[in-house]
Amino acid sequence: MLYAVLAVYTLVVGLLFVYGVNFLWLSLMSVRHRHPPVLAKLVEYPHVAVQLPIYNERYVAERLIRAAAALAWPRERLEVQVLDDSTDDTVEIAERVCRELQQRGLLVRHIRRGNRTGFKAGALAHGMSMTRAPFLAVFDADFVPPADFLVHTVPAFLTQHVGFVQARWGHLNARYSLFTFLQALAIDAHFLVEQQARYATGAFFNFNGTAGVWRRKAIECGGGWQADTLTEDLDLSYRVQLAGWRGVYLRDVVAPAELPVTMLAFRRQQHRWAKGSIECALKLAPRLLKVPLPARIKLQALLHLTGYGIHLLMFLLIFLYPAILYVARSDPQLSAFFRLAVFFNITALAPLVYFVLAQVELDRRRWWLKIPIILLVTVRGSGMVVNTMLSIVQVALRRKTAFERTPKFGIRQRGEGWTDKVYQLRGNPLVLIELLLGAVTVRTATYAAHLDDWVIFVYAGLLAAGLFMVAGFSLLQVLQSRFVDR
Repeated sequence: MLYAVLAVYTLVVGLLFVYGVNFLWLSLMSVRHRHPPVLAKLVEYPHVAVQLPIYNERYVAERLIRAAAALAWPRERLEVQVLDDSTDDTVEIAERVCRELQQRGLLVRHIRRGNRTGFKAGALAHGMSMTRAPFLAVFDADFVPPADFLVHTVPAFLTQHVGFVQARWGHLNARYSLFTFLQALAIDAHFLVEQQARYATGAFFNFNGTAGVWRRKAIECGGGWQADTLTEDLDLSYRVQLAGWRGVYLRDVVAPAELPVTMLAFRRQQHRWAKGSIECALKLAPRLLKVPLPARIKLQALLHLTGYGIHLLMFLLIFLYPAILYVARSDPQLSAFFRLAVFFNITALAPLVYFVLAQVELDRRRWWLKIPIILLVTVRGSGMVVNTMLSIVQVALRRKTAFERTPKFGIRQRGEGWTDKVYQLRGNPLVLIELLLGAVTVRTATYAAHLDDWVIFVYAGLLAAGLFMVAGFSLLQVLQSRFVDR
């Protein structure tokens, strides 16, 4: 048991160190390569199909359709496909808006499949079969694309080998609550640091499922939309890049979106992203390792695809820390080793640099005021380990699950209510596990303090805080939805 603990702990800490160093490297590269690409100007305007996949979106469907129809592009070169798989009154809302826009001379089509085969991937593939447009823009229901979106993105395709263009996500309701503000900070870091660094250094990066444009030929060359993973966007963008196409990331083109206002909705979103990423890693890693690419590109791609594995490693630490403290107490030599090894966890602070750099880019004068909130982002991230572990277990058991949409309520301003809306989610039993593990890590932290092991005390304390934070948000919002009058 002693050597088993030693081996597992060394492996876990070593892998966390690798991921942490990579965070720091991405942060450095984002600073060195912050300048956006210079694009040529369009001489001719190609035909563009704007695809809007929706499913039961009564609160945001009309907003999305009108925004897409208002895109600044020659009317005869623009079509809007409302890919509507809804089973509620969203169908009537979308049909009414489409009919109104058609009467104004706009090419807006309300497309119904009658089933959800393939979920979002299936809807996008079906819409693609109904148009010959060489370029296809995609916007999810929670987005409101700016009118000049196509004007700023389509010129990137003047370079022949560009397969897709990804814009940065903005936020419609970042200031709605502390919870939405934490999400905004995390998304800002992903787009301003990670996506920017991967693109600028020639590494693979992903289409984020929305707020981007695809070249039809690249989709076909990459094998088309496929629904065998829950992250069809990550899957296709990697297959396209493996086929020799490349993506362009435009950090200065921003499409705002509505952030989930409830923890239960956020949990569902993160579960889908985590499970889909792991499915993509298993699906694409063998092919990735075989293609003739530089080792640094392969390494970055593997770290990217397995990024949610960090949560698995943190989950293991919940149980490893008590074992380490017990073993080290009885063996001074092992105690010295563990104290040395645990300092490799210092790269766990790398996400702080990652988040701070994003806010420096957004507000160079007042970024430091957000540091306390940034600390909460890292704490909340550690609290999502149980949620991610469910995804890992489901993949390991080869358990397929349906594509579950993230509920949107059309909320933008502070004070707007969500408890009287439909699409409410029920409580998540994972909360009980989070509370239990939170108690375990609190006991670990107090034991570490008793042994004067302040490094483990800090890390165990952060894990406990994250677990209680995620569980607390979940319980609070469940109580709100049940006891507030509708």
